[in-house]
Amino acid sequence: MQNRNWRVGMGYDVHQLASGYKLWLGGIEIPYEKGSVGHSDGDVLIHAICDALLGAANLRDIGHHFPDTDPELKGIDSKILLEKTMVLLRNHAYEVGNIDTTICLQQPKINPFIPGMQTTLSAVMNLQESQISIKATTTERMGFVGVGDGIAAYATVLIFKL
Repeated sequence: MQNRNWRVGMGYDVHQLASGYKLWLGGIEIPYEKGSVGHSDGDVLIHAICDALLGAANLRDIGHHFPDTDPELKGIDSKILLEKTMVLLRNHAYEVGNIDTTICLQQPKINPFIPGMQTTLSAVMNLQESQISIKATTTERMGFVGVGDGIAAYATVLIFKL
């Protein structure tokens, strides 16, 4: 097997859930009575993916490139942040092998929305849907996620140097 300078990255993000906000996950809006509180649109899945990609390429983290103190990023669609992250990655001659993610959320059930998230993310990242795994779990009513106060996401990525 040819050595392609494989690298692995891990990302994590968490947001508070509150009424009056929209719930964006994987670039699509999920109908629910609460949404993610954040400087951007609060898409924890995309934020975790960005952090994993940036970390794998040793390009710091999402907060370094897209700080929550930047007024131009207020309310920004996280798909734009992901597009910019992919440009950074590809400018450093990296490509994505695969992405594996887990969303931690007590309610609502998001299983029916996973194919739409995969379609959206693959289009934004110019990847095959088969390269993007999205799983969901609850925390069995424990902790801030379990009582419905928050949402978390984990992402692991494999990238390689072209």
